[in-house]
Amino acid sequence: MARVQLTDVTKQYDDVTAVDNMNLDLKDGEFICLVGPSGCGKSTTLETIAGLTKPTSGEILIGDKEVTNLPPKDRGIAMVFQNIALFPHMDVYDNISFGLRLRDFPQDEMDERVDEAARVVRMKGMLDRMPSEMSGGQRQRVAIARAIVRDPDVFLMDEPLANLDAKLRVNMRTELQRLHKQLDTTIIYVTHNQAEAMTMSDRIAVLDKGQLQQIAPPLTCYNEPANRFVAGFIGSPSMNFADATVGDGTLDANGYSISFDTSAIDGVGNGDAVEFGIRPEDIYLESNSAEAKDPSRTFSVTTDVLEPMGDEIFVYLKPILDTSSEQADFEERQGLLMSIDPSSDIAEEEDVEIVLDRSHLHLFDDATGDAISHGIVAGAGVEADGESAQAD
Repeated sequence: MARVQLTDVTKQYDDVTAVDNMNLDLKDGEFICLVGPSGCGKSTTLETIAGLTKPTSGEILIGDKEVTNLPPKDRGIAMVFQNIALFPHMDVYDNISFGLRLRDFPQDEMDERVDEAARVVRMKGMLDRMPSEMSGGQRQRVAIARAIVRDPDVFLMDEPLANLDAKLRVNMRTELQRLHKQLDTTIIYVTHNQAEAMTMSDRIAVLDKGQLQQIAPPLTCYNEPANRFVAGFIGSPSMNFADATVGDGTLDANGYSISFDTSAIDGVGNGDAVEFGIRPEDIYLESNSAEAKDPSRTFSVTTDVLEPMGDEIFVYLKPILDTSSEQADFEERQGLLMSIDPSSDIAEEEDVEIVLDRSHLHLFDDATGDAISHGIVAGAGVEADGESAQAD
């Protein structure tokens, strides 16, 4: 096990900055996921830790050793890649022991390490199999065992489950969590799959355009995103967003006027432009408003498209058009996405009443995107309890 520290690490390719002033402090034995969209710099960050890529500037420490300019073999790391890359002409034993043989390990020690690694990844009794005789999940476990036998201080994994089918990915997620508990070693895992990041990691490091946006436990990133990017990236389906204006005791967003106590939030005042965000599961049908911790007034909307998902239904909502208003203005407004119970009796093109849970309503700075508040509280404004309103 080892602590991993990146201090002001930057990687520049001509006029492209792949990693921009990255600062990370990963604890000994921690499971960290680097997540972000394609091109955000997560794989480049991993490669700088591995020594496959030399940073343009900055410092990297593994344990107490400064490794910025050391080759990969001297860093005490082992990597598992998206491309499993087993030797097709070698059986499981030879694939797992390949690195040990290159280092001239004694046969007895090599046998002991291979047997232990095979036990950890549940490949006992399969050491004489060839890669062509195994499933994708079994081949991936061989690749992980090949890393385990090196007894590294840090495991680096670059989307190792990306080439597996959906069911196998779920099974391998469980295997990796079990492996981490058993080995109690530091793991840095790159993925763009949110389910992997949310379920496996102790903390998530969210990257965008080479910059670290937030590093925190998964549920903190979900419930208290540091900025609009994290709020939109973490969570599937994504958070609803709309431009909003702070009024005199109200939040006017996307045609909805929601009363709240503006004095309870520092840094916002009457007339300020902000961005409003709410997750689909924090929007309720009026009939279920008791489930919301702090429901807003009711609003009239029309259902657009329904997407039954089995355990929930995604409902796309659009405001009811007021023929006296300028329709072009309405068409520019973004609808809302709501998640409801699959037993709900609802149909497309149906007028329904909804409420928003103020306790899970997020405000972001309109200019910087930084989070202002995670939740607002009711105030004495234009909303009276039980009063319904039409988005207009």
